[in-house]
Amino acid sequence: MGLVSFITGYVAPMFIIISPITSYADQTYSIHRNKSSLGFSLDIPLIMLVASFLRVFYYPGAQFDTSLLIQSFIMIAIQTILLKVALDHRPSPSSKGGEAAVPFAAHREGDFGVKRPYNFWQWRSPKPYWEFLLYLFIGLVACELILSPLPWFYSAYSSAIGYAGLGIEATLPIPQILANHKSRSCKGFRFSVLASWIAGDIMKMFWFFTATSAIPWAFKLCGIFQMCCDLFLGVQYWMYGEGNTTNGRRTPIGEKDVRLS
Repeated sequence: MGLVSFITGYVAPMFIIISPITSYADQTYSIHRNKSSLGFSLDIPLIMLVASFLRVFYYPGAQFDTSLLIQSFIMIAIQTILLKVALDHRPSPSSKGGEAAVPFAAHREGDFGVKRPYNFWQWRSPKPYWEFLLYLFIGLVACELILSPLPWFYSAYSSAIGYAGLGIEATLPIPQILANHKSRSCKGFRFSVLASWIAGDIMKMFWFFTATSAIPWAFKLCGIFQMCCDLFLGVQYWMYGEGNTTNGRRTPIGEKDVRLS
């Protein structure tokens, strides 16, 4: 019990706090080094930034463990950097596969054959991405100031944005799952990210169900769903690897990638 208490009280919270860095630092550096974000789903920064903003504003009403609050702030910082790097190194339309690269095709249809309204999060210009995040932050601040003096309504609002944020975060692996399925390849998605996601899921589940501090059930339920999605991503990585598909044939990892040569 002493070891379990030590892990629950010290190791797990510290792991949770630094997990944004261990999960996304290598992906960010890889995009910067290769000068291309081809194959990386930009919906990942979208999901994590929206979810983290909602979690931060969920805290005043839920008062959950401060480790999760600190993690949210760090996640906002690392995802902002990742978004900036991915936008700076997006494939150009003139490059082979550039205009078809997810998510930078300005007029392409979505993964389900439905065009996103106003090409949401598929804009060619970087400005709308930052404007959307700024408006989201301003809107959440305004709601906090307006609703916090109304305890009878604020409690319901706080729970709503908490479940919304955690539910959005739980969908994190889905865009990458769809991108991998469509290309029959995991190229562009770092194995280090996948490994850190699965390791983080295991640690979170252990901590959520053994911690003595306040961990709302919203965290536990959404965490279970996200872990299932991450494990499915692992199955995809085992099936597809980092090879490319050419005329329906998967190119082994060791062969030359003519698209990036």
